[in-house]
Amino acid sequence: MGKSSRNKGKRGEIELAKALRGLGYAVARRGQQYCGANGDADVVGVPGMHIECKRVEALHLYDALAQAIGDAKDGELPVVMHRRNNCEWVAIMRLEDWGEATREYIAGRNWNESL
Repeated sequence: MGKSSRNKGKRGEIELAKALRGLGYAVARRGQQYCGANGDADVVGVPGMHIECKRVEALHLYDALAQAIGDAKDGELPVVMHRRNNCEWVAIMRLEDWGEATREYIAGRNWNESL
């Protein structure tokens, strides 16, 4: 990977951490920020999530998701957060993990079972 790509990745991680702090995850930060290559997620501070940040124009979706799945620790839901130029951030995860996360969300919202 070239220096330009590494720098774009670093900027993407910083940008994503800031966006997550704006969503209320006050301690979100780059996983490599202090320790170097230590096996942490790209962005840490969102409980229960292993976040891989991809700030590229053409995402190899299944490769990125495989990386997140392989790197996630027990009890963490693997998620890829992606943004390309002039687009918003999106979160990509396996359907079963999405189901687990949304069941918790719905239970907390006390919504009707029919949803």
